[in-house]
Amino acid sequence: MEKVTVLSSDKLFNSFLDPKYIPAGQTKYYLRNTQVVAPKNGWRHLTSFEIETLVKNDNTAMSWDNILVTDEFDPMMIKNNKFYGFVRIGRVTSNGLQYHDLRLPIGITNSSIHSCDIGDDCAIHNVHYLSHYIIGDRCMLFNIQEMSCTDHAKFGNGIIKEGEDEDVRVWLELMNETGCRKVLPFDGMIAADAYLWAKFIDDTPLQDRLKAITQSTFDNRRGFYGTIGYGNVIKNCWIIKDVKIGNCTYIKGASKLKNITINSSEVDPTQIGENVVLVNGIIGYGCRIFYSVIAVRFVLGSHSNLKYGARLMNSFMGDNSTISCCEVLHNLIFPAHEQHHNNSFLIASVVKGQSNLAAGATIGSNHNSRTNDNEIEAGRGFWPGLCVSVKHSCKFASFTMLAKGAYPAEMINPFPFALISNDEVHGELHVMPAFFWLHNMFAMARNNWKYATRDTRVFKVQNIEFDAYAPDSMEEAIEARKLLDKWTAKAWLLKQGKSLEGMTDEQLIDMGRGLLNGDPAKIKDLEVLGEGMEKSRRKVVILHPYEAYHAYGDMLIYYSVRNIVSYLEEHEDETFQGISKMFDGDRARVWFNLGGQLMSMEDVDQLRSDIKDGTLNSWKEIHHRYTEIWKKYPIDKLRHAYMSLKHMLGVNTISKEDWNKVLNKGIDIQNYVFSQVYETRKKDYENKFRQATFRCEDEMLAAWGKLDENSFIKQQRQETKEFVERVQSIKKRLL
Repeated sequence: MEKVTVLSSDKLFNSFLDPKYIPAGQTKYYLRNTQVVAPKNGWRHLTSFEIETLVKNDNTAMSWDNILVTDEFDPMMIKNNKFYGFVRIGRVTSNGLQYHDLRLPIGITNSSIHSCDIGDDCAIHNVHYLSHYIIGDRCMLFNIQEMSCTDHAKFGNGIIKEGEDEDVRVWLELMNETGCRKVLPFDGMIAADAYLWAKFIDDTPLQDRLKAITQSTFDNRRGFYGTIGYGNVIKNCWIIKDVKIGNCTYIKGASKLKNITINSSEVDPTQIGENVVLVNGIIGYGCRIFYSVIAVRFVLGSHSNLKYGARLMNSFMGDNSTISCCEVLHNLIFPAHEQHHNNSFLIASVVKGQSNLAAGATIGSNHNSRTNDNEIEAGRGFWPGLCVSVKHSCKFASFTMLAKGAYPAEMINPFPFALISNDEVHGELHVMPAFFWLHNMFAMARNNWKYATRDTRVFKVQNIEFDAYAPDSMEEAIEARKLLDKWTAKAWLLKQGKSLEGMTDEQLIDMGRGLLNGDPAKIKDLEVLGEGMEKSRRKVVILHPYEAYHAYGDMLIYYSVRNIVSYLEEHEDETFQGISKMFDGDRARVWFNLGGQLMSMEDVDQLRSDIKDGTLNSWKEIHHRYTEIWKKYPIDKLRHAYMSLKHMLGVNTISKEDWNKVLNKGIDIQNYVFSQVYETRKKDYENKFRQATFRCEDEMLAAWGKLDENSFIKQQRQETKEFVERVQSIKKRLL
């Protein structure tokens, strides 16, 4: 335990910066002066009249010569304060400031000010200890117990200052409780940075370079002051220490804010509410943090929310996400994550965005050994249902839904858009591939729309793929069809009493393809079993393999047609023949989700190489590379769509007749999508149990609105009409 020591009076308020850290010829204020913009006419010393007025108003100072003001200074607005060290005060008038219902006079009252710069038109009242801060214009500070900054403040960045030992550096232990995937937080960090760093832990040169880049991004000199931007309102708070606060932030009733950066702007303000404890973190623009939240060692992406007692520790939470009433430890969460309910736990996982955890979900906190928990990797669109319990280690393809249940063993699900359920009666794991496409199209289509619509970020550092039908999920669909081919063939041979001995995977896939493209009645009663999907001895039953196989096929056609039609519309001089000449070689089969942005593995490997050899020397340059990759992503996506279409058709060159069939098929699929969106929603209107709470149909329609007047239904109907017209126009022009 550190001991309370006695300081001499000369060191009590003059020991902020050790002299050994002050360069020759400089003063202890040399860094502070680089942070402050002097007023137009400069500062001046107090007049004797002003000093007399200040004394009469019960103000004291160690030395009035150390108090500087501007030409517009009304000493009558400064009352009952104690000034220590070197203090500079901007414009003070008899006017006031208002924010919502809070109205305060401009000036300083009942406060203790130590070595601060205070901007124009500030209202500072009942701040018991304000030390080493630079405060912007039009700020309201009211009822604050302690607001101070140390000479070694890092404001949440994972750096060390001059003279500090390595063991004081703050790390985030993401994805794994052991800390083996730790990364350094920094202001401006996005999910792509965190995943690049945490995922490639075997690449030691990359790890060393990222650490060095982060350290060099920030000034390691001691003596920087804490900063509060303009237009901030901070009231009724206890401890604010080593905090950098952007513009137009609203903080009310916080218990403790320590070693953090709060990004905020006039167009993207951040708010922090009652009983919040935030330690060692970075907060993005436009965030909302309210009601007894505790976050320690964290990065919070822009436009994200922590609410209602949420606990976030050793975790990165991506843009446009919300977590409330739950516990989240050692996680890397990509953008657009929702977790609203109490008693849900998310432990040691990477969740790749567009995800939703239901009430009671327990992801990864069940130990299955005497060691630390391992890891869970969930692709985009992860959706564990009510009271789902999942153990380490598991891996889930894109848009996996888990039905309610306690899953007893580790799982690997290679099927995108699948529903997994735990059949406890028969002791089986059931997997329904392509469930969303077959049975829940309304949710699928609405998710596609809502994530893009709700992305209200002003500063979009991270580019995000929100479309469910993208290279990552479609490549999973291609691989899923191969598994269905193989496992259907095995089931067929076993049913016929034939041996699998000597059969290669290629032979099984060819046989299964023939069965799944043939008469469905022939395989109607086959029990197709998954292999290597669960670490258990029980059966893994693949439900409706025929329907799933063709659903994946329709998805791939739909994905291809949408991308090709959009390209042809944007390039009126282009033709189908021109597209075929653009692309050759093999299809890119490995797509990397880097924080919500999709890129080929080739681009990721080049990115890593350029970081290691010094081609990219800063996070700014790395972010610029992400943007450059994103700029070419539409062509990369188009190429993948075109090559996927060739794969589906089984041809090397797509003929004019093939194009005509494909476009017609695209129209049919779009009509199917809309019909399923409509029918999925219609089920709610026809469900007698849902109707039971209403005394009559009029009451139900008053509550829900008419089905045909549903805004999303109307939108989908219009989009379907427009898509058909677009395809017809392309056919007329090019075929």
